[in-house]
Amino acid sequence: MFQGLVAAAAAFLASAAIAADYPTKPIRLIVAFPPGGGVDVAARVVGQKLALRLGKSIVIENIAGAGGNIGAERVVKSPPDGYTVFFASGALTINPSLYKNLGFDPMRDLAPVSLVLLTPYVLMVNNALPIRSVKDLVAAAKSAQAAPLQYASAGNGSAAHLFTELMISSLNISLIHVPYKGATPAMNDVLGGHVPIVFDSIITALPLVQAGKVRAIAVSTKTRSSVAPNIPTLDESGVPGYEAANWMGLLVPAGTPKDIIRRLNSETTEVLKDSHVKEQMKELGAELVGSTPEAMEAFLRGELAKWAKVTRDAKIQLN
Repeated sequence: MFQGLVAAAAAFLASAAIAADYPTKPIRLIVAFPPGGGVDVAARVVGQKLALRLGKSIVIENIAGAGGNIGAERVVKSPPDGYTVFFASGALTINPSLYKNLGFDPMRDLAPVSLVLLTPYVLMVNNALPIRSVKDLVAAAKSAQAAPLQYASAGNGSAAHLFTELMISSLNISLIHVPYKGATPAMNDVLGGHVPIVFDSIITALPLVQAGKVRAIAVSTKTRSSVAPNIPTLDESGVPGYEAANWMGLLVPAGTPKDIIRRLNSETTEVLKDSHVKEQMKELGAELVGSTPEAMEAFLRGELAKWAKVTRDAKIQLN
């Protein structure tokens, strides 16, 4: 027993020493999607400022594929030493419900550092439709005379798909899903009048709304967007309790020393106070959050449970 205590004490002291010197070399920031997308852009903004605060370079590595699963698995299999950090997104809490053989458990194999931001989605309709509110949408969906309404999405299992299914179940209406291979073709067909309804990220949706090319009905977050305060939330539009957003945040491999996690959390919190970061994120339509590791863990558990129910009720699965 004494030897065990000595070994545990030695391991603790070694971990503390490593954390005290951290970082001593460049850090890899893994993005599970291709360069140029919203997750990648946000990661580069945060990574640049975080590198300045930590005093070491941060190298962005884009490891795309399988809806974000390949990049996540690369992080899970990396040494838990603080030199591999995951800039994760909502896919991390959706994919466990979509893939039977995921290969990792987000809550078991990853340790939360901090939430970074939330990005609202915007519910939109083609301008030709006489729908100007969620109430109008419900009436149109329940009209016995009208043909069933269709909605577009970026593909089966995409955030747009699940966000719409959550709304459908909350409103007790029926809409027909039309999946596309990406958000751009889905939006193009809504603009062209081929499919009347779509949920899309505020990053790409807002310029179209502001140009009058499509009509915004509601945003998906619990509170109104700071960049589009005139668009009501679904919660205040007759869908009580509705809340959905694409989140982004930092995680590390499970087993990473807590002192390192605390250092990363502390520096990330300061980064999110930076005026330059705030301005750039505002341009993306993102709402900066910041959190403790414990608050992020609770958030992730809630997201996992939410999307597990949605995919189960809507019978959505990718493999």
